[in-house]
Amino acid sequence: MGVAYGLTDVGTVRDANQDNFFIAPDMGLVVVADGMGGHEAGEIASADAITLLHSFIQAAQSEAPPAPSDATVPAFHASAFDPVQADPDATWTDATMRAMITLHDAVEFANDRMYQTNRANNQADGAGMGTTLTGMWQVAPHGPVFIFHVGDSRLYCFRHGRLTQLTRDQTLYQQALEAGMREPLPARNLLLQALGPAPGVKPDLQTQAMAPGDVYLLCSDGLYGNSTPESIANILSLASRDNLPQCCAELVAMAKRDGSRDNITAVLVRCND
Repeated sequence: MGVAYGLTDVGTVRDANQDNFFIAPDMGLVVVADGMGGHEAGEIASADAITLLHSFIQAAQSEAPPAPSDATVPAFHASAFDPVQADPDATWTDATMRAMITLHDAVEFANDRMYQTNRANNQADGAGMGTTLTGMWQVAPHGPVFIFHVGDSRLYCFRHGRLTQLTRDQTLYQQALEAGMREPLPARNLLLQALGPAPGVKPDLQTQAMAPGDVYLLCSDGLYGNSTPESIANILSLASRDNLPQCCAELVAMAKRDGSRDNITAVLVRCND
């Protein structure tokens, strides 16, 4: 996958940071989550979603079921794909589908556990803690990256001087834009779905072929909400293997300068040349 670095900041207004991110180089996994439901519940939701997703994928890859007493890690799932132990005669299409199913099941698993926690805390459907969840997973070295997305955190790709948004915001605002509605439009932060509040979730899944020199940005809405794509692209155009911390800091500073009032998270992945 290359090299990765992340930075999260409470921002200029909030008194707590509900964002979380996770980088697992050994698994090729990078995730961003933006929690909601009160500052403490939001922090817990974003952290729990990442932990549950990681645990599911890790158990699936290792084909090792958890100890019976461990309620946080799922048993091995038949849809899991381990590239090391894969059938050498299997087509890449089969491998791709297995990885996609694993990701889908991992997101569903995380949502189900979080929903059950909300129910145990007497929260009605649609209420309680929740979180966005957006990330990328490169199962096999030099293979495609698998993208998963729930909510309005974003994944961008900067390639050959062009910035492309790979995810679609799952918000009423985006839905209204696509429907051609006129002003007044819904508030930008009204999510169509998130992990935790509802018994079911439908993640957006896709694959992306990685190219040498690609730069990927995973971020919460606090980063992009008040900034232009051009401002983001200008910073990503300078990203190299050696300066990702500085670029993340510049992205956070940009968001603050442009008036962001939310938590701000930026994670950069720079592919090998």
